[in-house]
Amino acid sequence: MPCARLLTATERCFNLCSTGKSWPACDHRFWPPAATALRLGLIPFWRISRACRGPLNSEVNGMADIRKLNTADADFQQQLDALLAWESVSDSAVNRVVQDVIADIRARGDAALVDFTNRFDGWEATSPAELEVSLARLQQAWETIPGDQREALQHAAGRVRAYAERQKMEGWTYTEADGTVLGQQVTPLDRVGLYVPGGEAAYPSSVLMNALPAKVAGVKELIMVVPTPRGELNELVLAAAHVCEVDRVFAVGGAQAVAALAYGTESVPAVDKIVGPGNIYVATAKRTVFGQVGIDMVAGPSEILVICDGQTDPDWVAMDLFSQAEHDEDAQSILLCPDADFVARVEQSIERLLPEMQRREIIETALRVRGALIVCRDLDEAAEVGNFIAPEHLELSLADPEAYVNKIQHAGAIFMGRHTSEPLGDYCAGPNHVLPTSRTARFSSPLGVYDFQKRSSLIMVSAAGAQTLGRTASILARGEGLEAHARSAEYRLDEDEG
Repeated sequence: MPCARLLTATERCFNLCSTGKSWPACDHRFWPPAATALRLGLIPFWRISRACRGPLNSEVNGMADIRKLNTADADFQQQLDALLAWESVSDSAVNRVVQDVIADIRARGDAALVDFTNRFDGWEATSPAELEVSLARLQQAWETIPGDQREALQHAAGRVRAYAERQKMEGWTYTEADGTVLGQQVTPLDRVGLYVPGGEAAYPSSVLMNALPAKVAGVKELIMVVPTPRGELNELVLAAAHVCEVDRVFAVGGAQAVAALAYGTESVPAVDKIVGPGNIYVATAKRTVFGQVGIDMVAGPSEILVICDGQTDPDWVAMDLFSQAEHDEDAQSILLCPDADFVARVEQSIERLLPEMQRREIIETALRVRGALIVCRDLDEAAEVGNFIAPEHLELSLADPEAYVNKIQHAGAIFMGRHTSEPLGDYCAGPNHVLPTSRTARFSSPLGVYDFQKRSSLIMVSAAGAQTLGRTASILARGEGLEAHARSAEYRLDEDEG
């Protein structure tokens, strides 16, 4: 297959498609070097191959390079800043493509959606109706997948739903002495769009984690879009949609799917919010349509930070670092430990275990480019560094994690204890796996039921309350030079009080 080096001799080649676990956490990614070729229609995404890179270090000498840092070093903070630096802003080429796609979808609706799907996903659709996947097809997928997969989906879905039920917000009111009633009404969103990666990068867990909280919240209609390169439907993804009772499914992806959800077409209804992971084009499209619709977040590469006391099996820790590194070359895996000898043993485990991994090349690159083994002074300092990193996933591989967890202020999800591996949270523990990345855990939270609910303030002022509040509002309004505001409040005053 042609590779991106045919387009430019200086750029690395990555697979190009409309899928992705979390931007750009997938080995199928739109990257700017190929944007021009795509815009000109020179090559569809699925024809651009991966790799045109030199041999990995592990291929040359069997060793995995991962930087070693020490908090005692004078330049540690500068080294940490460089390690964590991640540029998530799309470049001009990506933005231009996304803007063009959105404009075309808004102008031509279904016709543009069919054209983009044929062009980028290798379809030969002739009508918009071919892009919708029927509920009967979801049922068929559910009935034909292996029994152990059905059981796993049901088990995971039950736990995710049970956890989500505890997050559901309820309305409330209270009555003041003069009879004025104040409160808050909580209502679900009407319609939500769910973007799910498809093709080879198929993640049924993304369906569970995004769809079930919306259903628990009471969202009236859930519209799922999933790219299907060359028309290939992933049975497990469809079965997960059946378990979650998704209302409609369209076999479309990329920026065109986001645009269709945001603005609507003749076939795809416009939604109120778009959630779900995607590649750089999907993320850029979500950022672009924000305001027209709500979005969950613009996610960066996957991350894991392990804080360990040095008493865990080093093989466990190495594999935990691999669990995020295998997502993507830009994923970040970091160990913080006050025991230098243990850190060296973890490095030995990495070197021994890496050659047997199916996604070895991706893991090796991620560890070399963005990974680190950090020796710290003590566990108190580890908490301070951990709070600065504000990781997506934080493992506390400690003897007493419950006593330690109060030191943690910033993390998307905290996995407590040696037996709590991060992948359990990815699939079936219950809490959501859609988490803030790139240090955004300092100010944001995991996806939850509350993301699919809205709050409206309730104000019912009694006649007596209108006298007190009216005078206060009148004074403040006139102080701001807003006469109509003041007079609106004054009209409700009793004449003898005015």
